[in-house]
Formats: sequence, structure tokens, C-alpha cells
Amino acid sequence: MTGRTHDLAAFTALSYVMVTTPFKEITLATAIVAFTANMVGGLAPDLDQSTASLWHRVRGGSMLGKIIAPLLGGHRFLSHSLVGIFIAGILARMFLQVASSVLYVDIDIVWWAFMIGFISHLFMDLFTHDGIPLLFPIPLKLGIPPLSFLRIKTGGLVEKSFVFPVLLFITICLYYFNYHDVLHILRNLS
Repeated sequence: MTGRTHDLAAFTALSYVMVTTPFKEITLATAIVAFTANMVGGLAPDLDQSTASLWHRVRGGSMLGKIIAPLLGGHRFLSHSLVGIFIAGILARMFLQVASSVLYVDIDIVWWAFMIGFISHLFMDLFTHDGIPLLFPIPLKLGIPPLSFLRIKTGGLVEKSFVFPVLLFITICLYYFNYHDVLHILRNLS
């Protein structure tokens, strides 16, 4: 999937969790940082590719991407697996613990927002032609449906004209049908 589809998928997944899970009080700062973490998480698995859109959004990212991407084993390798989810979760938690000395936000909410974005990325890539090595180190790429010729081509017509609009429709429905819950959350931002 393209970066913009991953962005929308991460936001849709975060929106779903937000409207279906009872929240404790959340501050505006936590909401902003959590949204940002969700967007980063939605693109983070592609850091194993030096041309990833996340690298282009960071100063010096192109050069950093050329150094880090090979260390991750290439595109759709370690970062697109259950092991990758575990490692990303630990690294994100460590980063947030260090950042908590300057960021006065609920680190747990921010961490969950990042992980929701990260996992949504892997879920969406399951539908692509190449699939993902979910069970790494077992060298088997899994996908939905199991026959790769039935899967979606990244950046292709099906992604642009079906997947993206369906994700957008789902997100709109989530907010429309849960309007009062969303409004309650927004009113209680402190």
C-alpha cells in the first residue's frame, strides 16, 4: 500500500479504538502527540526501505534511510513480522520513557496509538501482492487471500479506487454513528 493509504488506515484503526473503547480523561497534548504517534506508527514498518515516505519527512532522513534500511534486512523483512511488532513496541516504549521527561502526556495512550498505527500497516500489507513475512524467521510470506495473484497491487487501480475510498467511508461512518461519543471526548479534553 502507498503511504497515504497507510496514513488513512492508521487513522481509521485509531478512530475505531477511540469510539469503541471507554477512555479515561485525556489532555489535548496527549491527543495531539497520540495522533502524531499513530501517523508515525502507520509508516514505521517501511523504515526498512530507504525511499520510505517517513524518511522524506525528517531532515537528513534520506541519508539516514540509506544507512538504517540495510540493517533491517531490506523491505518487508523483519519490520513486517510479529518479531518486528515486538521490537518496535519495546523501542517505542523506551523512546517514550526517555521523552516523558519533557513531554507531559499519557505515555500509555501515546504508545498504544503508535502500536495501532504499526499493526494497521502490517494488516494492510497482508492484502498486497507480495504479502508479508509475518512469521519471521520462517521464510514464508503470508497474504490475504492466500493466492497472491488475487491480491492488490501497491499503488494500483484497486488501491486507489476501492481500498482508499472504503477506508475513508468507514472513518466517516465511525464518526457519524458515534458523534455523541466523539463530542464527549472532545469536550473533555483538558
